[in-house]
Amino acid sequence: MKISGFTFVKDATKYDFPVIEALKSMLPLCDELFVNVGVSQDDTLEIVKSINDNKIKIIETRWDEKFKIKSRILARQTNIPLYKCRGDWCLYLQADEVLHEKDYDVIVKCMENNLNNEKINGLILKYHHLFGDYKHYVRSYHWYQKEIRIIRNHIGITSWRDAQGFRVDGKKLNVKECPAHVYHYGWVRDPYKMGNKKKYHDSLHHGNRNIEGEFKDRFYYEEYIDPYLIAEFKETHPAVMKERIKNWKLEFAPEKFYYKLSFKDKRYRVTDFIDNITGIKIGEYKNYNLIKD
Repeated sequence: MKISGFTFVKDATKYDFPVIEALKSMLPLCDELFVNVGVSQDDTLEIVKSINDNKIKIIETRWDEKFKIKSRILARQTNIPLYKCRGDWCLYLQADEVLHEKDYDVIVKCMENNLNNEKINGLILKYHHLFGDYKHYVRSYHWYQKEIRIIRNHIGITSWRDAQGFRVDGKKLNVKECPAHVYHYGWVRDPYKMGNKKKYHDSLHHGNRNIEGEFKDRFYYEEYIDPYLIAEFKETHPAVMKERIKNWKLEFAPEKFYYKLSFKDKRYRVTDFIDNITGIKIGEYKNYNLIKD
């Protein structure tokens, strides 16, 4: 069984993506790892090269601005390294997602167990969404709890819309669940880099319209989310995150939130409560067809 890895990244330093940690967390699982590095305004290409591992194959690209609308450019950039993959399975992480070494054996076993079951197009992994700092996470199922991060190769699967999921011939994939986690650090950044990243992400979703003034230069975590959805993170982090966590300077205090609840927030509180009591996730969006044994 051969495993290919693939991802894309652009302006990693400018927007504080933990791309080095993401790549290092993939390498032990992969026979090859294709990294699409977009032309950047910082040292992204140099830091990817600095890993200096023969498994890593760098593809340099220039993003085409005409594909910005509705984040289609993200799927386009995802497909570029995917098309290079030669393995039986393709492992995908975004530049702010990291795997834990404790899950490596579990992930490999899931691939082996489903290798010859051609009805299974991919595998979903569970998520930890860290928020504000490395001590807190979002516990609501309204923040996606599972996503496809392993796909079967050579059957025409492509990235879908904003690169959150995948499709084959426009249809959702049939997947099995793998009991491993992706550690998502997209909401743990310096507040000023987070503010700039939010502006840039909005431009990808809505195109090239003027967004200056729509977001503050500094991102205020306490204004963004209902504090009810935040909980203390008591598990360990991936070993590759050790230095980044060690050098973290900011403390996040959910108890100091000054967030105004909307009707949507109140609905989320009720449905999260129902989920905690019954396990029923009302209105949960699933980007896949889950196949159970």
